[in-house]
Amino acid sequence: MLFLERKLKNPIMTFSAQIEIIGINPFVFVAEEILSEIFRQAGKNRGAIPIRGTVNDKPYTQTLVRYTGAWRLYINTLMLKNSPKRIGEIIEINVEYDPIERTIEMHPKLQKALSEHKEAEKVFNTLSPSRRHEIIRYISHLKSEESVEKNVQKAINFLLGKRRFVRRDKP
Repeated sequence: MLFLERKLKNPIMTFSAQIEIIGINPFVFVAEEILSEIFRQAGKNRGAIPIRGTVNDKPYTQTLVRYTGAWRLYINTLMLKNSPKRIGEIIEINVEYDPIERTIEMHPKLQKALSEHKEAEKVFNTLSPSRRHEIIRYISHLKSEESVEKNVQKAINFLLGKRRFVRRDKP
């Protein structure tokens, strides 16, 4: 019964789509009817919209984004093995709005380094929310303390304009 109630509040929508590519990024277009329902559920039709579902019956958590005027669901290799090599393939997608908060806490070592380097902290605070999130996510998902320390220093140098970080040039 609980599943039915949740399903009624947040219905799962299914569609088939052909994998396309923009740059090096495989994606599918999402049908207008599905976008309209996701926008209604999310209470917005701008910015990144969190979703979840399955691709060819494999679960995923992803974000719908608008790029060059079109909403796209990017199909990464975690969602579909060898996705860049599967351009033109038709895949089965289940999608629903994902209301679960996806906040990632800043790693304490990054927080400490920013507080010790006020100029880097100032630059960090002027970055777009998505760029800040990218840095926080990258460092928070590192496995070893050695990697964290090394990459925190790289992030500080990036913010100070001294080097690249996570394939990005100076901020």
